[in-house]
Amino acid sequence: MSSSALSMARPITLLQPARLEIGAGAIGKLGEWAAAYKRIFVVAMAPTVGYVARIGLRGVVETFTDIPPEPDLPAVQAVLAAARAFEPDLVIGLGGGSVMDVAKLVAVLWDSEQSVLDVVGVDKVAGRRAALAQVPTTSGTGSEAGIRALVTNPETLAKLAIESRHMLADIAVLDPELTYSVPAAVTAATGIDALAHCVESFTNIKAHPLIDGYAGLGIELVGKFLARAVQDGADTEARAGMMLASYYGGLCLGPVNTAGGHALAYPLGTRLKLPHGLANAIIFPHVLAFNETVRPEKTAVVARALGLSGKADLTSGAVTWCRDLGVETQLSRHGASEDQLPLWSEEAFAIKRLIDNNPRPLGLEDILGIYRAAL
Repeated sequence: MSSSALSMARPITLLQPARLEIGAGAIGKLGEWAAAYKRIFVVAMAPTVGYVARIGLRGVVETFTDIPPEPDLPAVQAVLAAARAFEPDLVIGLGGGSVMDVAKLVAVLWDSEQSVLDVVGVDKVAGRRAALAQVPTTSGTGSEAGIRALVTNPETLAKLAIESRHMLADIAVLDPELTYSVPAAVTAATGIDALAHCVESFTNIKAHPLIDGYAGLGIELVGKFLARAVQDGADTEARAGMMLASYYGGLCLGPVNTAGGHALAYPLGTRLKLPHGLANAIIFPHVLAFNETVRPEKTAVVARALGLSGKADLTSGAVTWCRDLGVETQLSRHGASEDQLPLWSEEAFAIKRLIDNNPRPLGLEDILGIYRAAL
């Protein structure tokens, strides 16, 4: 039986938010939907607080904004304490991926006897009574579409992954106007993160034709719209295209997940404190080229979408593509040094849930070689 037939036969589960609103001004639809709720807890961040008024909420609203870029266990405990004091019947995540991840955890844990550590893993969450709405203000993680949340353990710096169908949003709102103010550099890095979600799912050993469809659409959208969104932040069509690409990337994560690229990006976040999108943007060209020999047809699809077809050296072509978007792709420019790379390689190699998904086996020496190439 061919590998494509095997992937078609493999059972997968695709969960999506019950309702999706997309388009300029879509945020207003959330106010109408939320009219049934009396106590609304909004998880936001300082730059997104101003959007709360646009929703038009009618109930009692409390907004929590003290969310670090890479939330750790103490940060989540602080949000949970505030939510428990407030007792919401609706939780809204209004921000980037970290904010939406925290909103998921608040929705399922604020009135539960379970702790964050109790629910690490798959299907450990007992249930959820509060409603959950997700409103992304960046185009990258696709967290609004998915059932996963990541939290850093401050003692080990490891990412703790929680996955549960109870963390699926009741409604997701993709309003491109909320991303107008995202700076060009952040737009580029988060956009490449969305691309990496799609590409890693597309080339994954768990790839599935259903998910390939979403991944392919996401890859095409990034190729068409990311440069435009970076160039003109108020290009509504480009911003909407990137929000949809990010959403499609989020859909890919549940049934298939990412692979080597994300495993290698995580130590850059925990060790260099790089934003998740930037870490992925630095690693993306190298892993794309590393996997080309075992996924030539699918890599060719990616290359075409990004205008890289016919490049003699895919790595340098993809690095140039990232740099043209304004991404600083050299690790040394972000404070990395050669002597740090072996430890990071061991940490990336230990993330077996992603390393094992990679279509070409990634050994310790392979990972170290990629880090050295990116230095």
